[in-house]
Amino acid sequence: MKLLVYFSYTGHTKYIAEIIKQNINCDVIRLEPVISYSNDYNKVVNDEQNQESSDKIPEIKDINIDLDLYDTIIIGTPVWWYRSAPVIRAFLKKYDLSNKIIIPYATNAGWLGKTFNEIKSLCSNSKVVNEFNIVFTSDYNKNELVTPIETIKNWINNI
Repeated sequence: MKLLVYFSYTGHTKYIAEIIKQNINCDVIRLEPVISYSNDYNKVVNDEQNQESSDKIPEIKDINIDLDLYDTIIIGTPVWWYRSAPVIRAFLKKYDLSNKIIIPYATNAGWLGKTFNEIKSLCSNSKVVNEFNIVFTSDYNKNELVTPIETIKNWINNI
């Protein structure tokens, strides 16, 4: 069985999660921090950028699902400061994904950085494959894809 786990702040990663769910049979979990992020985008940018060097991650809400039921975990993350979002890092540190197939996708405005290498490092006892970078325009208020939707659907068909 497949499980899609994602975090989305601006909605881009959620948008892709919805497309994945429409095209493959999988359960879906949206990760949430215990303390919600501000609705003020600029405040979140400033707060998180200031915390980035400390590698601080938020506490996340429990997912209340038996991960042993899944052999494949699709992980969707926005890219924050050239790496996976802190909520995704919290999930990967909190839950044991050993011996799972991990298929990550990242949404960003063109600055992937070390996102997939970091996921591989945090999932060292898993097989990380078929990672996919999905680029949107830099206007976070819009769901304007730069990556062609056909390319995304081709990737989904290979999951």
